[in-house]
Amino acid sequence: MPSRRDLLTLAPAAALGSLILASGKAAAATPPPGGAMAINSSVFRGEHIKAVTAVTEVFGRSQRCTAAIVEYDAPIRSGAASAAQFSVAGRTIAKAYANDHAAKADHGRDGHFVVLELDPNDDGAVVFSPEVEQPATVVVSQVAPVAAVSGETYAPTTTAIINTRQSNLIVDDFQQFRFNDPDTDLPLAYNLYIPEGYDATKSYPLVLFMHDAGVTGTNPLRTLEQGLGAISFASPEDQAKHPAFVLAPQYPVAIANDASQTSDYADVTIRLIRDLTARYGIDRSRLYTTGQSGGCMTSIALNVKYPDFFAATFLVAGQWDVAQVPPMAGNKFWIIVSQDDGKAWPGMSAVVDTLEKNGAKMTRAIWDGRSDAAGFEDAVAAMLRDGPDSNVYFAAFRQGTVIPEGVEVNGGSGHVWTWPIAYAIPGVRDWLLQQHK
Repeated sequence: MPSRRDLLTLAPAAALGSLILASGKAAAATPPPGGAMAINSSVFRGEHIKAVTAVTEVFGRSQRCTAAIVEYDAPIRSGAASAAQFSVAGRTIAKAYANDHAAKADHGRDGHFVVLELDPNDDGAVVFSPEVEQPATVVVSQVAPVAAVSGETYAPTTTAIINTRQSNLIVDDFQQFRFNDPDTDLPLAYNLYIPEGYDATKSYPLVLFMHDAGVTGTNPLRTLEQGLGAISFASPEDQAKHPAFVLAPQYPVAIANDASQTSDYADVTIRLIRDLTARYGIDRSRLYTTGQSGGCMTSIALNVKYPDFFAATFLVAGQWDVAQVPPMAGNKFWIIVSQDDGKAWPGMSAVVDTLEKNGAKMTRAIWDGRSDAAGFEDAVAAMLRDGPDSNVYFAAFRQGTVIPEGVEVNGGSGHVWTWPIAYAIPGVRDWLLQQHK
């Protein structure tokens, strides 16, 4: 099976306006696979091919199929595999190479696996998004001879081979559990990333991510598949710097509304965290919360009601009743909104003004949402340099810099397209994990 950690590459922020968000018009020789037709016109294995695995990755607002890994019954010679020797129905093969394990690599090597890296902008790449929900299906044909290490040459396949396996990078690293709240009897499904090599004698931070209303429901994986809010903190890159638990509840009902109210699940979430800290080596002085839209608003509500609970908070695209926020004026926040967001921009501006009036030390900045990774690194460093003693950092993406070309410009689009960029900025995530109570 593919290694989720070896295969993952998080897209840099600069790519979010194209790779992650584009509709992806890719030329394809055959129509995308679909339903029973794809299954009935293909086979599960061939004379020398043992299995095919579809690999998915989560991007800013979607989960996409980004690779097909073909497993042979004998090692394939390094350099003997190329994109011209294979086809994947409805997909563009960007790169192909042999490997000795089922994972992407910088260069090929002798091995049982041929990795077919697929263009994530293909029309058929999206597995889950606000508009699409479909299986991760790859239908692979070997269209030219392939040389094995033994010297044997494998002839082209006569029938296409469909995947019988699926690997979901980072998503599969989370475990699914159910918390039964003793106070309300409400069950809450949640995803928990436990740090690799977890040592119960050590103490680890915990990051809570709360999703927006758009993926409210009972499928526990949706909060992971919709974007980078939880996934980014569990990435190999982040975990190498900051080994941490990552908690992503799946709320069955809306958790917050525009009347600045939260459902019962807000308090259930606090009790869930208390339960986890009693069962795992979690540092209670390093608990963090973050969320987008409704999850952002709930993070504010929890800081208001439990002002001493979290060490720091990362807020993305939300707002709240300013009359409620003074109790959290001394808390640590990094806040990101877009000036194109019809609600969060004025709403959060009012919140930070209120916090400042109640004693918060504030640093503000306007950022270009189209910046590349280096640009965002500099922007984060500049805010920290300008406000070394601040407890609130408020960054707004300049108007016209977050909404992708071809997407209707309105307050709603400015809202949802803030999330992919905000959660792809490593410096903000680093700041969060460096805070202590």
